[in-house]
Amino acid sequence: MSVTHVHHLNCASLRGLSVRGRHLVCHVLLLETEHSGLVLIDTGLGTADYADPIARLGADFVRGYARPEIDDSLAAVHQIRGLGLDPKDVRHIVQTHLDLDHVGGLSDFPNAAVHVHETELEMAVRRPSFKARRRYRPGMWAHGPDWRTYRHGGEEWFGFDAVRELQGLPPDILLVPLFGHTHGHCGVAVGKGGAWILAAGDAYFDAREIKQPRRRCAPGPALFQMAVTTEFASRRQNQDRLRALHADHPEIEIFAAHEPFEYLRLLDSTGDSVGDPADGTFRSGS
Repeated sequence: MSVTHVHHLNCASLRGLSVRGRHLVCHVLLLETEHSGLVLIDTGLGTADYADPIARLGADFVRGYARPEIDDSLAAVHQIRGLGLDPKDVRHIVQTHLDLDHVGGLSDFPNAAVHVHETELEMAVRRPSFKARRRYRPGMWAHGPDWRTYRHGGEEWFGFDAVRELQGLPPDILLVPLFGHTHGHCGVAVGKGGAWILAAGDAYFDAREIKQPRRRCAPGPALFQMAVTTEFASRRQNQDRLRALHADHPEIEIFAAHEPFEYLRLLDSTGDSVGDPADGTFRSGS
């Protein structure tokens, strides 16, 4: 079993937050595998979110800090069809975490197994704090997903501990704990053709946080991170490990879920034509 193709999708354009003049994206991976069907890494916003954004996402997200472009064509289910693939073949979804802008599309794939760290699911179900009640929306998984959860423990991977293979998926798709943004936040490493990419979720928002000698983050995303982070020390430690990984292994492509420049660079590397994210014309590539 192995990953045969990687598609890069943008499943939401967040116009209220920007990095160096470009608004944030919701970078979702669609993986084609030999024997496990299609696999999504996160889902971004889904058709139900675009149909009724205030009810699903909340007025503060829609009209306040995020201000997503309301465009149903950005939903992963439509983009998958646009690639000539069948959404029913999405058998697995791997969640970096369960924040609303990462799980809105879950209900578009009701038969998929959903892989997530056990701590993350526990926090999302219990919602024990004000911060948790704002970020987790139980209605987004009211359809009763087939949850596949993973506890602490695992193997070492390029300096990261407790890295796990996932049930029913190829051994080149790995769950990499990157706690901090949420209590159970993880990255997902994907190997293809002997090379690795690491979807780092919300471990950072601005590439300069881990890819320049001096750590920098655009003001808006920096304030947002301060507001939503649950474990500041763990987040800082994991950013330091990502910085070391980038310095020591430049062959590993690291990218965050909302970083627009990383998203565009990965699209450009595929040779696909893409528009400007500042004007909302960009979509996806493969």
